[in-house]
Amino acid sequence: MNRNALKNVVIAGVCMASLKAGIALGQEATPPGQAEFAREVAAMQKQYDKMPDSTGTGPYPAVKTVDPAFPGYVVYRPKKLGTAKDRKLAVLAWGNGACSADGASARLQLEEVASFGYLVLAPGTVQSGPGAPPRTSKPAPRPEGAPLSSDTKPAALTKAIDLAIAANSQPGPSHNRIDTSEIAVAGHSCGGLQALAVAGDPRVKAVVIQNSGIFPDGTTPIEGMDLGKNQLKQLHTPVLYILGGPRDIAYENGMDDFRRIDHVPVMVANIDVGHLGTFAKPDGGAVARVVVNWLQWQLRGDRHAGASFTGADCGLCSDPEWTVERKHMDAAGPR
Repeated sequence: MNRNALKNVVIAGVCMASLKAGIALGQEATPPGQAEFAREVAAMQKQYDKMPDSTGTGPYPAVKTVDPAFPGYVVYRPKKLGTAKDRKLAVLAWGNGACSADGASARLQLEEVASFGYLVLAPGTVQSGPGAPPRTSKPAPRPEGAPLSSDTKPAALTKAIDLAIAANSQPGPSHNRIDTSEIAVAGHSCGGLQALAVAGDPRVKAVVIQNSGIFPDGTTPIEGMDLGKNQLKQLHTPVLYILGGPRDIAYENGMDDFRRIDHVPVMVANIDVGHLGTFAKPDGGAVARVVVNWLQWQLRGDRHAGASFTGADCGLCSDPEWTVERKHMDAAGPR
């Protein structure tokens, strides 16, 4: 990746921290060519903060909450545990954009996922949207050349899996309501790198990477998130990349990951929305629907959902909104 592209990612990280953590842009000057993106982020932040929480479109109306069984996480789950009498909750450990500690950063998408019978854990607290505290100050300027701070680490996703398994086995509201064989990891931007960092965990059965990919030289401008391309060899499940088309600043990295992965089924799906995805659309927009279908297929063997990804006339293949590339996808049925 060239130096200008690297600078774009640095600014994107600052902007996504602004959007996702619900704080103003840093006081450093915006480099030439980035003002339009900064305005786009600011407009989306304003829109996103005003949007109410959703119960999702799935059969089990969802809630965003906190739970003492999952300290340090924002929890998304069906409002009524036990609603799906014939189905325990599958688990999604989520990596926040910008590796921020705003567990509400992707709330509309995560509420949508939860409404299909999932327990979703996003590290941090509610820092944007309904329930967020008022914004009182701007962040201190970042010194020239200093890495972007990382408020959460990949270990937060591993811990989320640990907590879900523990909650299922211990007395409490979640006791015996979680299917510990149905576990996925996913994340956006820097959070996508976190998901890649832990995707080798043998408990993980499905992976979704959104607007993200490993830098060709293995370094990132975000503190503690240096991953080499060799990390891709740790993948042991089918993996779905969702990118925002060529204007997504993660496009080159994500497409390079796709080209390098050849030992597991992999699909890259591009929708021309840029790096910010469809998080601020009602119920998480088109991307959230694709994420739900992937999880339903990979974790639960839903063939109707799997039709979005397999076959010559797969649902996404024939959808003019999407451009897809695939490897070994017809062999990517649930394990």
